[in-house]
Amino acid sequence: MNIPAMPPLVKIRSERDQMSAIERRIADFILENAHLLRDYSSQQLASALGVSQSSVVKFSQKFGFRGYPDLKYSIGQALARNGGDAPAGAPPETDDAYVRLEEGLRRSKTAAEEETRLINPRERIEAIVGLVDGAGKVFVCGLGDDGLFAREFAMRLSLLGVLTVHHADPILMMANLSAARPGDVLLLFSEFGQLPQLCQLSRQFQACEGKVVSITRHTANPLRAHADATLVVSAHDPAPHVAQLLYRSSLQYLLDFLFVLLCQANPDRHRQLNINLERIQHLLDS
Repeated sequence: MNIPAMPPLVKIRSERDQMSAIERRIADFILENAHLLRDYSSQQLASALGVSQSSVVKFSQKFGFRGYPDLKYSIGQALARNGGDAPAGAPPETDDAYVRLEEGLRRSKTAAEEETRLINPRERIEAIVGLVDGAGKVFVCGLGDDGLFAREFAMRLSLLGVLTVHHADPILMMANLSAARPGDVLLLFSEFGQLPQLCQLSRQFQACEGKVVSITRHTANPLRAHADATLVVSAHDPAPHVAQLLYRSSLQYLLDFLFVLLCQANPDRHRQLNINLERIQHLLDS
């Protein structure tokens, strides 16, 4: 049996946004009814969803399984290891609405952060750390809510002694690209990766022989497609406002880990961080 290293429900959820309409229908049923899947044959599942049996089989094979029975078995094993039949993000069974909301959000955040960790493999993260640490300058840009994360991360890079150019205005950033040199890095924050201004910035920066790192949702999008390296975030929930919270939480986790790795990768950076933090504290105390 060929079972992928990534837990099957995590893999399915993280890939959902890149699926076809039929695949999403199958995925949503499996994610919402994982604990009932043992009672369904491939034909019964296909009939319940109004799709062909071959679609169910192909869906299973897409995730590295020989067929639907292997997928069903793997999901059952994963649920058993997790200590029960409830999905990771399922709220506890209680009549107290406050407790349901609190525990449900906590579980959903934990699941989203774990999915985000799994879809950003170590080799990819370490390569991006190497790019940033070795860059002469790091340009950072994000618009709207993405701009808040871009600004904070640019500040953290500055504390490490990285020469950072940050703008929340793509026109000002475009003007600053005249200072870009080969080996410089551009970090572009864009949740959905669709903004044409950022895509244009990416092309112009690469024309200067710089490296572009995109930070987006784990979806097929033009910014991610043309970047030299990518960080991706998994955050799914039926309620849009909760999905947005999960995105912010998972993105913050990812950036925090990247920052910690940068601190450890270069002792000189770590020393500069301590010096800068001490200077800031003196300024606050004066």
